[in-house]
Amino acid sequence: MEKSSDGQDEWRAQREKIIGLGERSLRKTYYPELQQKLDELERFRALLDQSNDCIFLIQATALTLIDVNESACLQLGWPREELLGRPLADLLPAQVLDRVSSLVAGAQGGGEDGDLVSTQLVRASGEEFPVEITLHLVNFNKELYGVAVARDITERKRAEAENQKLEEQLVQAMKMESVGRLAGGVAHDFNNMLFVILGNAELALANLGPAHPLYTNLEGIRQAAERSAVLTRQLLAFARKQPITPKVLDLNSTVDSMLMMLRRLVGEDIELSWTPCPDLWQARIDPSQIDQILMNLTANARDAIAGVGKVSIRTGNVKADQAYCAAYVGFVPGDYVLLAVSDNGRGMDKETQAKIFEPFFTTKESGKGTGLGLATVYGIVQQNHGVINVYSEKGGGTTFNVYLPRYLGDETGDAAETRTESAQGGSETVLLVEDEPLLLEMTRTMLESLGYTVLAAGRPSEAIALAAEHAGGIDLLMTDVVMPEMNGRDLAKALLAPCPHLKHLFMSGYAADIVAHHGILEAGIHFIQKPFPMRDLAAKVREVLDT
Repeated sequence: MEKSSDGQDEWRAQREKIIGLGERSLRKTYYPELQQKLDELERFRALLDQSNDCIFLIQATALTLIDVNESACLQLGWPREELLGRPLADLLPAQVLDRVSSLVAGAQGGGEDGDLVSTQLVRASGEEFPVEITLHLVNFNKELYGVAVARDITERKRAEAENQKLEEQLVQAMKMESVGRLAGGVAHDFNNMLFVILGNAELALANLGPAHPLYTNLEGIRQAAERSAVLTRQLLAFARKQPITPKVLDLNSTVDSMLMMLRRLVGEDIELSWTPCPDLWQARIDPSQIDQILMNLTANARDAIAGVGKVSIRTGNVKADQAYCAAYVGFVPGDYVLLAVSDNGRGMDKETQAKIFEPFFTTKESGKGTGLGLATVYGIVQQNHGVINVYSEKGGGTTFNVYLPRYLGDETGDAAETRTESAQGGSETVLLVEDEPLLLEMTRTMLESLGYTVLAAGRPSEAIALAAEHAGGIDLLMTDVVMPEMNGRDLAKALLAPCPHLKHLFMSGYAADIVAHHGILEAGIHFIQKPFPMRDLAAKVREVLDT
C-alpha cells in the first residue's frame, strides 16, 4: 500500500529532523573541536555584519573578492552573491588596487603591512561617495589575504566644507570689523574739521554775491566738503556705525518713489524693469539706507553692462525655516523682505565675488570708483540684522539679494513726515553747548545768521550757570552728546528744573554705537549728525522748535 502525498511529506520531514539531530549529536560527541570552530565562525560573521563600515575580504594575489559583510552589501547596493568572486577592479578604485598590489609585494619582501587611502566608492546605482579605506594583509596557510575596511565620510566632508565656509566668513567679518573700528575712530575728528570747512564756506558765500571773484572758489570748497561728508557717511555705513532713524517702510512705495532717479542713473541704453511683490511685508529701516542700497546696487549693475542691457529690481516675501537656514549661511529662522537687483552684464568670477564687499576693492579703472559702494551696502544690511547674497557667472550677469527682517510690531507708519518746505530761521533763544571751540564758534555764527539769540557754552557746567543767570526764557538746548563733565543727555536732565519746557536737539560726529550708548538714538529724540550744512541745521532747529 502506497503512502499518500501528505504522509510522504511528513515522513521526509521527520527523517530530516532525525538525521539533523543525529549529525549534531555526532558533532558534539565525536567532533567537539569542529563544533567549536563552527560556533566561532558564526560569532565572527555576526560581528562583521554588525559593523557600520564596509568590510571586504580579498584574495590578495588574484585580486578577487571572497567575502563581504552586510554593511558593504547595503551601502554598495549589491547582494552578497553578486559580489563574491568578483575582480576588485569591478568594485574598488584603481588606487586601492595599486595599494593592495604594493602591500602584497611589500609583504612578500618583508615590507609594510597596512595603509590608509582616501577615495571614492561607487554604488550599484552609479553614485559615488567618499570613503577612507584601511588596508591590511593576513598570511593564512601560506596564502595572502587582504582586509579592506571602508568608512563612509560623507558627513565629515560636508562638515569640513561648512567649517571652511564659516572660517572664511569669520575672516571676512574680522577684516571688516578692523576697518570699521578705524572708520569709527577717525569719524569724530574728521567730521568736526569738515564742519568747520563747510560752515565757513557757507557763511562766506552768504556774505558774497555770485559776482564776487572768490565766489566760485568758495563754492568749490563747499562742494568738496559736502562730498567728503558723504564719503564719511559711507565709511560709517560700512562700519555699521552710521547714526540711523529706522522707520516702518513699505519697500514697494520706497522703490516707486526712486524709479525716476534710478532711470536717469542707468541711462537711456539700459532698460530698468520693476516687479513689486503684491502684499509685501513691512520692514523697519532708515529710508536713507534704502536709498543708498538701491543707488549703489543700481550703479554697480549699470557699470557691469557694456552698451545696451537690462537692470531688474524686484521685491518678495521669504520664509526662512530651519532647512533654509542650514542651506544658506547667515540666516536665522524667520520672515524676510527681499529686495533684489539683477543685471545681464559681464558677471564676475568666484575670485572677484569673494572680495566685492571688502572696503576699497574695485574692478573699475583708477579714478572711476572708491571701492566703498558694495562695502556700504554690506554694512547697512548687517546693521539692520539682514543678509546679502550675490549670484554671478562670468558673462552671465549678476543678482544681489538683500534680505531684511520682516517687521512684526504694531507701528504702521512714520510718526511724522519729513519737511520739504524751505528751511527758515527764527527769533527764539538757543542754549548751545559744544566743547570744541572752533565748532562752538561756527555753530553760534550759523544760528545767529538765521536770526536766533545764542547763549554759547564750552562745558556743561558753564551751560547750567548760563541757564540759571539768564533773565529771559530759553527755547532750545542744542548740545553735543559726548563732552567732559557729563554727556548731553544728563545735561538736558540737569536743566529740567530751571527750564521745564526746554526742547532738546542733540548733535555728534561720533559713530552710532557711541551715540546709542548715551541713549540718544531712541524714538522721539531729535538728533543731527555732524558735519551738517546750514540748510540742514536750519530745517532741524525749526522742526524741533515747531514740534
